[in-house]
Amino acid sequence: MKLKPMLATTLLGLSLSAPAWAHTYVFDVILSGLAESPPNASPGSGVATVTFDMDLATLRLQTSFSGLTGTTTAAHIHCCTAAANAGNAGVATTTPSFPGFPTGVSAGSYDHTFDLTQASSYNAAFVTAQGGVANAMNALLAGAQNGKAYLNLHSNTFPGGEIRGFLQAVPEPSSYGLMGLGLALLAWRLRRA
Repeated sequence: MKLKPMLATTLLGLSLSAPAWAHTYVFDVILSGLAESPPNASPGSGVATVTFDMDLATLRLQTSFSGLTGTTTAAHIHCCTAAANAGNAGVATTTPSFPGFPTGVSAGSYDHTFDLTQASSYNAAFVTAQGGVANAMNALLAGAQNGKAYLNLHSNTFPGGEIRGFLQAVPEPSSYGLMGLGLALLAWRLRRA
């Protein structure tokens, strides 16, 4: 087997398998006052994981936070900013806050799974702007993938938001494994040639 057909076969295999990699999209979020727009001096901090499962059409939000100067009044995901990792956008998820999110506290945690096929998982204005629930789901995922969606925790001290963070994609381990296998096969073939 010659190198060019081997390389073509490897690249074809990788391109055909690419859609199978991505039914679940995971995003990490680091929350801080400095990430607010405009930034503030809140000592509060938090972390979150946002998982989109496109097979189930769900979004799971897991977050914990502490050290807020005020007490929580609302929390939601905003989308979509004009530029990646900068600016402000309207609320995309439920208003005035996530259902069951702990309010009136300066520290806490939250774990909830949203059904993205239900209009109740979104801000009605976001659904209308996107032309329907299916489009809202796709727009929210695209905003997250492009660095244009952020998680914001509001407090009575900072009504516009005390801490926030943009959703940052977590690379899928299987993608690296498949790419590594392809590169290893290519390297092996080059040694034999």
